[in-house]
Amino acid sequence: MYEAGDKMITLIRDNYDLLQILGCLGINLGFGDKTVREVCEEQHVDTYTFLAVVNFSINGYKEFDDADRLSVPTLMQYLKASHQYYLGFELPFIRRELTEALDENDNLARLIMKLYDEYARSILNHMKYEEKTVFPYVDKLLAGENTTGNFDIDTYSRHHGQTDKKLGELKNIIIKYLPSDVHHNNQLMATLYDLYNCEDFLALHAKVEEEIFVPVIRHIEQKSKQSDVSAKISNMINKSSDNTEALSNREKDVIVCVVQGMTNKEIADHLCIATNTVITHRRNIARKLQIHSAAGLTIYAIVNNLVDISSVKL
Repeated sequence: MYEAGDKMITLIRDNYDLLQILGCLGINLGFGDKTVREVCEEQHVDTYTFLAVVNFSINGYKEFDDADRLSVPTLMQYLKASHQYYLGFELPFIRRELTEALDENDNLARLIMKLYDEYARSILNHMKYEEKTVFPYVDKLLAGENTTGNFDIDTYSRHHGQTDKKLGELKNIIIKYLPSDVHHNNQLMATLYDLYNCEDFLALHAKVEEEIFVPVIRHIEQKSKQSDVSAKISNMINKSSDNTEALSNREKDVIVCVVQGMTNKEIADHLCIATNTVITHRRNIARKLQIHSAAGLTIYAIVNNLVDISSVKL
């Protein structure tokens, strides 16, 4: 478990794979013997989130003590930079390596290139979906904008399958079936090494999304929904207060009866009026207050002192 007081160089000496994480978080080299906290603060990266990603990447630790401390902008920066690295550099680089290592006149070699292009396209489509749909959704969520619709982070998570099957097929075909001379064999060995590294880091990228990013966004969604419910109740109470005088005394009597759990017939008998008249009163009450449920009328009645809360069965 690495902590904020550890030297950054120690992390890299222990696990050089962290260099890629540093790059994706925008941390530049040349930090001397400074601690993780010092480097992160100087380079404007959230220290707590950096350590969460690092410790999860190295030993799978994901029991964060405070989800609210995780920086979503830092996680977004990490994910977006990972996309840029793979789409703009790593995948095109490996394709060039394959082109140099294979005989373009060989039918099997052409099939291998086709398989690689299909794999790269699946990665491209996956990452473009995140950039077009997921990241803008999260930006709106953080900005407090209305995100009501058919999409939430669980929708994304359910369809967030790994796209490494084609890559596994590609590696197996190269290893098992592709003959080559010494020169091409060395090139293929180097390409395979890059393919394995690419597979490992993309798998880690997917795990960071599933185990850190998705839970944090889900936590924010839950908080947002709670705030939204509170705001709606407050708005309903305010609206009902504004409309108190619009109700007739008979309509207030009907509300009290509804709150007490009476049926329309029981209300009619209690107030010595016709059942149809009760229905008309209830329709007018709903129109004036824009409240259509017994629970909503109960809140209205309590707030406007039509009934005492102690007499209401909650």
